[in-house]
Amino acid sequence: MKKEELKQKICQEIEASKEQILALGESIYKEPELGFKEAKTASKVEEIFRELGVSYEKGLALTGVKGRLKGRKSNRTVAILGELDAVTCAAHPGADPLSGAAHCCGHNVQIAILMAVGRALLETGAMEYLAGDVVLFAVPAEEYVEISYRNKLREEGKITYLGGKQELIHLGAFDDIDMALQIHLLTNTQADSFIRLGSTSNGFIGKLVKYRGKAAHAAMAPSEGINALNAAMLGIMGVNAQRETFREQDYVRFHPIITQGGDLVNVIPEDVRMESYVRAATMEALQESNGKIDRALRAGGDAVGAEVSIQSLPGYLPMYNNQDLNQVFRGNAEVVYGQTQVIEGTHEAGSTDTGDLSHIMPTIHPWLGCVSGALHSKEYVVADVHAAYIKSAQALAMTIIDLLYGDGEAAENILHDYKPLLTKEKYVEFLNSFNQTD
Repeated sequence: MKKEELKQKICQEIEASKEQILALGESIYKEPELGFKEAKTASKVEEIFRELGVSYEKGLALTGVKGRLKGRKSNRTVAILGELDAVTCAAHPGADPLSGAAHCCGHNVQIAILMAVGRALLETGAMEYLAGDVVLFAVPAEEYVEISYRNKLREEGKITYLGGKQELIHLGAFDDIDMALQIHLLTNTQADSFIRLGSTSNGFIGKLVKYRGKAAHAAMAPSEGINALNAAMLGIMGVNAQRETFREQDYVRFHPIITQGGDLVNVIPEDVRMESYVRAATMEALQESNGKIDRALRAGGDAVGAEVSIQSLPGYLPMYNNQDLNQVFRGNAEVVYGQTQVIEGTHEAGSTDTGDLSHIMPTIHPWLGCVSGALHSKEYVVADVHAAYIKSAQALAMTIIDLLYGDGEAAENILHDYKPLLTKEKYVEFLNSFNQTD
């Protein structure tokens, strides 16, 4: 079968499976789970793999599931990624009433896309025409939330890093993969849904900050106490005083939350804790801004005489899309969405652990504008369901055909000229350089 005929057949199969694809996305949407806890969602993936007869590994980085479709040859391996986890947004209509988890970032759609592509490749017999394997990888914990909880998992030896793809890279789960594809939903700012290609993103360092003061009766003897909450507030104000020194092109962000602000209203707060990220567009800017922010946070404790502990944890690296791989995807996205709806991306101040992957292999992370309401907010709604679930699956499936059809020349050409920004060993070494307590 000729390549274009195969691509057409794949698209028809995905369109014909529309109800099945949407049903999976809705099922995951109704049972949102936070990172490293995605047992129900992982089970749904495993069930479909068993139904399709796909060999798979499970329990990777606690909940990850990795299925492999074998090609006519196994010269190269292309992975499609889908993220298992939700984010915390208790006000969202679809939020879990106990955990506050909600799929208002579109990861449930990613998993449905993942399985749609896999099913279509199998049902059409497309793998017989491909000179490479396809990995369907449901990965955990992209949202870097519940930092204290994850740090406890780390201290217990259950994980080494707090992000799912970080942990999977460390464990070697990407060692047998040559390149990776992923689509993420985005708020729509145009009349029709659009694909944004080539966007870069911030990296970040995770922060756990503890202020230790001295308890005293808040009314009868406040002079005998040391108010750790005041220390925290002064630390935040100190960071605010630094903001004018952050360059616009570095996109520096610091957005702390206080996870423990005291025990009783009539007791001077003795133990106050904060979580935050320090984000920036480049690793150089990240290191520089991190030093300024740590200095300000320590000054808050010094001002009132409180002890300060600042624990820095490896966050995510900036995202860099591989331009050669982007061009292959672009051709298919233009067919599916229309040429005018495929646009060049800009810098995104958010972060993703796909950025980590982009440092060690050719990776793309296009954004699909099909959402009304902001990501991670209670207003989030997938406004263009067909674009989200069906068109995106078609574009990814056709890209896989382009990469691996025949003798996989397209994939070979990309890899021939590719030089990773970091080797896996240098990547792990770099992460560990941020793992420290001051």
